[in-house]
Amino acid sequence: MPYLKILVGEASFHGKEALTYESAQSLSVGTIVTVPLRNQKVLGVVLGNDTKPSFQVKKIIDTPALKPLPKELIALHEWMTFFYPAPLGTITQHFLPSSLPKIILETNDGQTGPPTQTLPPLTNDQQQALKSTKGPGLHLLHGETGTGKTRVYIEIAKRQLAQGRSSIILTPEISLTSQLAQEFEKVLGRAVVKVVHSQLSPKMRQTMWVKILQSSKPLIIIGPRSALFSPLKNIGLIVVDEAHETAYKQDKAPYYHASAVGAQLAKLHQATLVIGSATPLVSDYYIAQAKDRPIVEMKQIAADASSAPPLVTVVDRRDRQAFNRSRQLSDTLLTGVQQTLDRGEQALLFLNRRGTARVVLCEACGWQAVCPHCDLPLTYHGDTHKLVCHSCNYRATNVTDCPECSNPTILFKSVGTKAIVDETQRLFPSAKIQRFDTDNTKLERLEVQYGSIRSGDIDILVGTQTLAKGLDLPNLGFVGIINAETGISFPDFSAAERTYQLLSQVLGRIGRGHRATQAVIQSYSPDSLLVKTAIAKNWSQFYNNELTERCRFNFPPFCYLLKLSCRRATATAAEKSATELKASLLLRYNNVVVDGPAASFHEKIRNQFQWQLVVKSRSRSQLLNIIKDLKSGWSYDIDPIDLL
Repeated sequence: MPYLKILVGEASFHGKEALTYESAQSLSVGTIVTVPLRNQKVLGVVLGNDTKPSFQVKKIIDTPALKPLPKELIALHEWMTFFYPAPLGTITQHFLPSSLPKIILETNDGQTGPPTQTLPPLTNDQQQALKSTKGPGLHLLHGETGTGKTRVYIEIAKRQLAQGRSSIILTPEISLTSQLAQEFEKVLGRAVVKVVHSQLSPKMRQTMWVKILQSSKPLIIIGPRSALFSPLKNIGLIVVDEAHETAYKQDKAPYYHASAVGAQLAKLHQATLVIGSATPLVSDYYIAQAKDRPIVEMKQIAADASSAPPLVTVVDRRDRQAFNRSRQLSDTLLTGVQQTLDRGEQALLFLNRRGTARVVLCEACGWQAVCPHCDLPLTYHGDTHKLVCHSCNYRATNVTDCPECSNPTILFKSVGTKAIVDETQRLFPSAKIQRFDTDNTKLERLEVQYGSIRSGDIDILVGTQTLAKGLDLPNLGFVGIINAETGISFPDFSAAERTYQLLSQVLGRIGRGHRATQAVIQSYSPDSLLVKTAIAKNWSQFYNNELTERCRFNFPPFCYLLKLSCRRATATAAEKSATELKASLLLRYNNVVVDGPAASFHEKIRNQFQWQLVVKSRSRSQLLNIIKDLKSGWSYDIDPIDLL
């Protein structure tokens, strides 16, 4: 009987090598199987033949009537085990569903059908982008908001379909998949477009995975970063839209970045890779220049170009005379909202903070409400009257008297989106207001409410970065940014970049050619380079300044980063472990810089203290060797997007 090496898709399997199973028949590489693992049945994929081991092995339980996993995915799996080290079962889990549908039906590929929408002529910039994005490899599409990058993606995917090749279109947020899918379906038909993401029911995800695997015709897959692992054959195009977004970085093992995985998958398929953004990552742009890859700029607004650019006004938040009607919303901002409502248009108020108040403290003795497990400030949510830790989800009833001195004067500082909704409702009682952030219930989510938003049923949108990403809202006439510096205060090398990107993306919701528009930015630093370059859309100036800073302090793209973290029962124990590891690293590895040890930005997590080291090297393989030799009790994140 043949013996086979099997990759098992189960996170509890922490081994570093494929398992050996006995089979009743020879099976080709990529064959999907069901195998026993401890006391459960799990899915696996055949990696190859093995010799008879010296110990007794278990037998394969079943071989479902499915096509083999594409060979490119097997190769991608092998690459990931090296590039993003993690337990083998955890990596394999990304390539297989948790289980298969009880009944595997024959897949009806269907027809793409005729287009349901006639698109307007391409702009000159769009035509040039199409000419410049041919052939395999990386193409960086630097298109300002409103220039029609989605239209370019559709045309390239259409070109690939004509050649019998499939496409993967990535979007950073699940909430954006519906909008993007609709745009593709209008042009290419519903049968060819498949949406995959984690919020589909388990049965729907399993069924969709089988349909993709079994399809004999080219498809267009739309989804977040996990869509890269769809069992798709003959890929001709991979798009990473809004490629600057942090959501493309996996926040648990394997700590992969979608752009890097997409680049490797494109290489395996000899496919076109398009990295699209109005505000490209500094590292992406630098690498594209260094490798002499095409950088395609788009500045021409795709809609009615006769519309005037948005009128942007900056209000100094330090000037209290500018805030007569509200402590958070300036008179200029409120006037803009009222004029917008009078015209029957929508207004958007942006604040990248959830909840009602971020700081709850006693005016008399200075007591502050903090999480007992994480030592982080609790956020007050006025709709539920709860204090919530956004790190561990600890919840407590709101206090009315200080637990330390019994003083009844409790202050609520640093407002969040829920407080802005309450304030806006007070000032505009007849307006229909809706909040959009990660505290939304399922029915309140952006993807569910998108039709109502686009049709103009909601007068004022209040939200966090959820509202800043890729939305095209034709009825939107006004944007108010309540605090431009929300993210810049974080002590991190990427804080300025993320703040610039966020400001640019929020401002990008207007000035798209639909109508005359206006924006009001409230800022504590109205004359800062960051605010000025974001308003002027002067990405080049911001990029050059940021690149100089990165070079000066030795941060990516001038080095590779590895963040090492340990958690211990006491801060002293955590600091001692970090100090010992640093000494060992400097002794064993040449040409590395080790910053720290230092307490993590969130030092106390679930009653444990976390300290970290940051290792810098010009050799990524050197960092991989450090991971390989890392002792238990330490976690790692290679290529982190921040050091918080």
